[in-house]
Amino acid sequence: MTKKTSQPYILGTDAQELHRLGIQHQIWASEAQQGWATAGFSAGQTILDLGCGPGFCSKELAYIVGEQGKVIGVDLDEGYIQHFTQVADLYHLNMEGICSSFNDLKLQDNSLGGMYCRWALAWIPNPKQTLQKIYKALKPGGKMVVHEYYDWSTHQTEPPLPGLNKAIAACLKSFKEQEGEIDIGRELPRIFSEIGMRVTSIRLMPKLGSPKNLVWQWPKTFYHSYFPRLVKSGYLTETEAQQAFTDHTNLEKTEGATLFCPMMVEVIAEKTT
Repeated sequence: MTKKTSQPYILGTDAQELHRLGIQHQIWASEAQQGWATAGFSAGQTILDLGCGPGFCSKELAYIVGEQGKVIGVDLDEGYIQHFTQVADLYHLNMEGICSSFNDLKLQDNSLGGMYCRWALAWIPNPKQTLQKIYKALKPGGKMVVHEYYDWSTHQTEPPLPGLNKAIAACLKSFKEQEGEIDIGRELPRIFSEIGMRVTSIRLMPKLGSPKNLVWQWPKTFYHSYFPRLVKSGYLTETEAQQAFTDHTNLEKTEGATLFCPMMVEVIAEKTT
């Protein structure tokens, strides 16, 4: 039974995932904007969007940096970079898309005013080396804003349902058996200190969903995207996946049901010299 995935991104990059990412961005956009404001991202800067995907955040960052600034988006998936480029052309934004792995990425020293990264470091085996590379590319005073999972195991429902619980546990098991560290967020303050950056802010970002609010749609669309992948990779049987979907449907009809999403953390660090 194969446990490793050869995909650049564990959730895939098809149309279903593009839709899921759009919903995800709507839920997390305000958190991203708060992080950028705290870091002082502003007009005229060059900002790197590391693991930019189709460019939802890149577009918003491009409006912040304005005509005299620039957003560089980096992603391994060519389809996402094509979408990124289409967005830039459609809205006449100064955005450059680079299709590259983080290992192969080339950046000019002291060229960046800042970096934003959301859910990219968890999927790679060498986050510290990647951050060191970006550190060299930052100008003095430049800041990194990183949003990653702090504790994925906090993902729970009330009331708990056995079939859905089993599938959620299988998700975490599959993440833990990838090359990266799903809970890389808890390691970021130490990593930033080790590469010579000063941590200026740490903020937890909890999300609680109920059937009638938008937050509920984040895990729901994730389940529909990822549970079938767990069946294909042997973490769940088809029967177990169907039971999980049935449980979720029942949960959605339960008065007062809640769903606590995996705990996220924002870490902001500054290059001081």
